Amino acid sequence: MVHVIATLEIAPGKRDEYLALFADLVPKVKAEQGCIAYGPTIDVDSGLGPQQPVRDNVVTVVEQWESLDALSAHIAAPHMAEYKEAVKDIVVGLDLQVLKPV
Repeated sequence: MVHVIATLEIAPGKRDEYLALFADLVPKVKAEQGCIAYGPTIDVDSGLGPQQPVRDNVVTVVEQWESLDALSAHIAAPHMAEYKEAVKDIVVGLDLQVLKPV
């Protein structure tokens, strides 16, 4: 199993638009072979001391995949190409972490 944390920086004032587009993508991804979990999250002010300041223009996608092969197939899926085209002017930055449990 692999975990993916994808942190997307969204153009100012475009987060709601991005989340609406992403909502259309989620069921397609969840139907993919090897997808265990896939969903967007946004920062919440927890009041916990070590937490970084809330980022209003960030969406973090939390994913779990059965294998790296399943993740690679996901990235190559036709609906992902459509999604990337739809958000190309909305997403201004991406940081990707791929992790394995130990």
